[in-house]
Amino acid sequence: MRKRFALMCFLCCLFMANKTSADVTGFVGANQTPSTRTVRGLALSFSLFFVGLEFEFSDTQENLKENAPGLRTGMFNLEFQSPQITRLVFYGTLGGGIYQERLSEHRTTNFGSNLGGGVKIPLGGPLGLRIDHRIFLLQGTPLIKRPQRTYLGLNLEF
Repeated sequence: MRKRFALMCFLCCLFMANKTSADVTGFVGANQTPSTRTVRGLALSFSLFFVGLEFEFSDTQENLKENAPGLRTGMFNLEFQSPQITRLVFYGTLGGGIYQERLSEHRTTNFGSNLGGGVKIPLGGPLGLRIDHRIFLLQGTPLIKRPQRTYLGLNLEF
């Protein structure tokens, strides 16, 4: 009986909700494929327990000198968060949406998916930092099929 009670307490603590929350993140980072270019974007997420939903929009400018295409994405993701045992909240994302790749006269729009993760770091009050890395899998005929992106964002929880 004691073992069962201890196991139930452990599982409750492990899967305890951070709290129901929503946050918005404005971010700047680097799209590293095939060369490093600046990416800017916005993410909006809603979380309940350790599962959440996220919508993310990002835009990378093309670089004609390095033959590096621009990439614009609009993705809907499932977000899986760790319990907030420490101040840090680790998460992983999986989702899909629409992308547009462009380079000079080349333009392609199609479906894409992404996989990623990162950490949310509270700064005080509703403000925090978010560090994120994503790998995209682009369908159709893009010039770069698996671009990668890393960003740092300012996060506002509400």
